[in-house]
Amino acid sequence: MNSRVGHLLAAALRLTPEERSALAAALIDSLESTDQALIPEAWRKELLRRRAALAAGQVSAVPWAEARARLAAQ
Repeated sequence: MNSRVGHLLAAALRLTPEERSALAAALIDSLESTDQALIPEAWRKELLRRRAALAAGQVSAVPWAEARARLAAQ
């Protein structure tokens, strides 16, 4: 990761979970005009499904520190 990407990532991680979800979906959407082989269709669909579930209030986001702790405990 170069310093420009690192800077953008640091800024993005300061966003709320909802804002990060919207940003992730927008970035995925922006790749649609590029080589589709870069993003498997199943992964794109999953991201869109998760964004919709979050927006609809069907699921709630957790802070990254909590998610990381849950993953580490597995």
